[in-house]
Amino acid sequence: MNPNTYDQYLRNEVMSADPLKLVRMLYRAAIEAVSAARARLREGDIRGRSHEITRALRVVHELLRSLDRERGGEIAARLAQLYAYMSSRLIEANANQSDKPLAEVERLLSILLEGWSAIPDATPAAEQPLEYAPLSCSY
Repeated sequence: MNPNTYDQYLRNEVMSADPLKLVRMLYRAAIEAVSAARARLREGDIRGRSHEITRALRVVHELLRSLDRERGGEIAARLAQLYAYMSSRLIEANANQSDKPLAEVERLLSILLEGWSAIPDATPAAEQPLEYAPLSCSY
């Protein structure tokens, strides 16, 4: 698939997704970025590692911005703390060129994705009104 076709496919996928699917997509994107950062670290590719960690940080920050703190209550507050912790670990991994913080963040994101994936879909995306703004960061 050429880049323009893939970008269009991804744009359509995001625009037609319900909020639950968007959250799952963000977790997958963050896990993919952290995994790629770990691979770049093993290869000694400093620029690539830094790029992938930055990509993971953008996704984690998008997850943080998307929290509904009013309706989410304690769960939203705890997720905000966890996202802040993951952000600090990603920054630490980049500064120290260390795999351990990356492995920890990848594990945390995988656990969270597993939890979000256990939530059943409410209704097909086509039947849900769009009541959310499109994602603001690029991957």
